[in-house]
Amino acid sequence: MQGRCVARGFAGLSAVRSCHLLLLLLLHLSAPVEARRVRGGRAQTRRVQHQLLQQQQQLQQQQPAHAYGERTEGAESFPLDFTAVEGNMDNFMVQIKNLAQSLYPCSAQKLEQDMKLHFLKNASVTCNDGSPAGYYIKESKGSKRWLLFLEGGWYCFNRQTCVSRYETMRRLMSSTEWPQTRTGTGILSPQPEENPHWWNANMVFIPYCSSDVWSGATPKTHHSDYAFMGSLIIKEVVNELLTKGLDNAKVLLLAGSSAGGTGVLLNVDHVAEQLQSQGYTGVQVRGLADSGWFLDNKQYKFTECLDTISCAPIEAIKRGVRYWGGVVPESCGQAHVGQEWNCFFGYKVYPSLKSPVFVVQWLFDEAQLTVDNIHLTGQPVHEAQWRYIETLGQELRSTLRDVPAMFAPACLSHELITRSYWMDIQVKGTSLPRALHCWDRSLQDNLHINGSHGNHSHHRHKTPPMRGCPQHLIDSCPWPHCNPTCPTIRDQLTGQEMSVIQFLKHLGFDVQKMAQQQGMDPRRLLGILNNGN
Repeated sequence: MQGRCVARGFAGLSAVRSCHLLLLLLLHLSAPVEARRVRGGRAQTRRVQHQLLQQQQQLQQQQPAHAYGERTEGAESFPLDFTAVEGNMDNFMVQIKNLAQSLYPCSAQKLEQDMKLHFLKNASVTCNDGSPAGYYIKESKGSKRWLLFLEGGWYCFNRQTCVSRYETMRRLMSSTEWPQTRTGTGILSPQPEENPHWWNANMVFIPYCSSDVWSGATPKTHHSDYAFMGSLIIKEVVNELLTKGLDNAKVLLLAGSSAGGTGVLLNVDHVAEQLQSQGYTGVQVRGLADSGWFLDNKQYKFTECLDTISCAPIEAIKRGVRYWGGVVPESCGQAHVGQEWNCFFGYKVYPSLKSPVFVVQWLFDEAQLTVDNIHLTGQPVHEAQWRYIETLGQELRSTLRDVPAMFAPACLSHELITRSYWMDIQVKGTSLPRALHCWDRSLQDNLHINGSHGNHSHHRHKTPPMRGCPQHLIDSCPWPHCNPTCPTIRDQLTGQEMSVIQFLKHLGFDVQKMAQQQGMDPRRLLGILNNGN
């Protein structure tokens, strides 16, 4: 919250200029405290105000008018008033020093906002084709929070599917064509307007080039075509980050989307144990799994397991685990000896996890529907397909019932946390960034109550949720896109935007019949579909 206020305060100055003013204030207050007391009083406070306002005016004059206008639209404005601190200047100076220190990175972030590529120093940990694995990083000096993001992108599960993947999606199996920088969006954005609670964290993006749902630990050999080292890539990245400030971190949030979301569930306890075994017990390891909570259900229509898209989830993972030499969390593996593939499905691995995990999952996930052979293109779906889609939402809702921290909108989509619109989606009036902030606060409160800095203290004494700060959010309406804040739908053939009613009719939705089943007037149902109430 501090970051947002600073970025938008001082009559809408940018974060960089706000930092400048605060540092000027710090320099002024660095004069001997006794001297200020002698000169003190309201006259001195007014002089400080006058000097700061002069600096503000000079900076506004230096900034091009058009750029300033872009940043100040709708910005909050407030006067600078220090009269309230006249009698407690020592404490005020300490607070200003702390604030200036925490804001130090924003002076550089204007120039260095992109994440830069680093290849792993340990050359034995590689992508599928033997090229070096790596990560992108944007450091935030002074911040003790680290966000490590695992990229998604399906997988391959035998030689045939991996050869096809290498020909069509090489960047997901090789680092040879990776760009030198990446721009963060959503929860990886350095802009407080887009990322209100994590914008100032140390950002790390780990590209997916192992095709193994981040589970493999098998190097490339003369007898194998590819390496599968997803779990080892994460371990090696963490080791390197310990030399860049992670050793002093308070929080490490391991996040990921799609296959990366499943990768979070498979690796978050490994990361916590890795840090603890090396003596870094003060780092709180947490997980954020986005669109990686897949169901091991039966397909709508059975197809042969020929490629990644058509293969049923259970069969694909079964084959993959053998091919990759996949590693799963120890406690889950012990619960499914000989059938470790079960641990790739969220509702089966989650109960065994020790680290706190927040789950983000669309109730009608497009990737899940795809592998279930429900393809929403061309002709409207049949009634049986419609029933299958509804049942999928019910099943997913059921598996999430006992997850204390989660965000599940009734939308047809896939992935959310790195989307630029991630702040716009709401469940029961609460956005995802707000829910994550509530979760973060609850973990801090539990940590304070338990008096422990370990990673597993959240299982002991849990405080009740704060009033007005929910973290268990799941839509109760039963249809795809019955939530009015769902992302825009586009016709897959024409590219034109579709209204919710047009979309549901495309799916074969019968308003009259559905209203009758729900025991309501059709006009009332139309109102719900149009307005969400």
